[in-house]
This record gives sequence, structure tokens and C-alpha cells, in this order.
Amino acid sequence: MMIFIKIDNEDDMKTFGESLGKLLQGGEFIELIGDVGAGKTTLVKGIAVGLGVEEQVQSPSFTISRVYNGRNNIVLAHYDFYRLKDAGIMENELKETIGDSNTITIVEWSGAVVKTLPIDRLSVNITSPTEDSREIVIDHGGDLSDKLEKQLGLL
Repeated sequence: MMIFIKIDNEDDMKTFGESLGKLLQGGEFIELIGDVGAGKTTLVKGIAVGLGVEEQVQSPSFTISRVYNGRNNIVLAHYDFYRLKDAGIMENELKETIGDSNTITIVEWSGAVVKTLPIDRLSVNITSPTEDSREIVIDHGGDLSDKLEKQLGLL
């Protein structure tokens, strides 16, 4: 089952992200797919709100990764491999977060780590039909992501 969502503006993207963030319990892996400016980091900002993160979420485009603390000792690990053909040592860091029951791992531009991506992941593909609107297609692999996708379908 795939989910299709239409987003009208940036605020709606954050609101959707917040709804998703409230569903996350720890151990989930989310792959964000979309062009530059599609709204991937905006979505992560909303997810962070849903997780109770108090820090301002910033794009990890130049730092590759950023980590935030949320509710109930949940950690949000946000990676962006846009500028990398080979993730190097950052791939090892990513491997450590995958499957950690207290960590939500989100990856943008996953090409450099495609062999490391877990099968059990929520893939969120964002496209931009207009300057402001977005279309999101959500697919999954694995039990944890299947459960999450079903919960999203009820929103």
C-alpha cells in the first residue's frame, strides 16, 4: 500500500511532519527523496516538533549530520549526503543509528549510502508540481514501516 498526500504550502508540510513525528516511537528509518528545494528539511522540522525537539532544526547539507533530543529520550538523527559520492566514515555513524530503538534516523540524498539502507524503512518521495505545492508518495518495506504507514493512512 502506498499513500499519496497533496501539500499546498510550507505550513502544511510542517503540519504533516508534526503528525508523522507524533507517531514515531524510536527505531524508525525514514528516507527522504526529492530535488533541491522540494521540502525535505521542512518536513524534518515538522517531524522534530512532533517529537518534542526544542532546538531549531537546520539542514545538515554542510555538516552531513545533526542530532536532536526529543521526548522520552528519543534521538532524531538527520543525515544529508547530497555532496558526497562516498559517505566514508559517516556511513559507519549511520550504521550505528540504524535500528537503535531510541533513534529516529532520517536520510536525505541516500545515494552514497544505498547499500547501508535498511529494508525496513519509510520512503517519502516529494515532488513539486508548482512553486508552492508538493505531492508526497509514501512507501515502505518491513514491519515497523508497514505499521507506521498504516497509521499515516488514518490521519
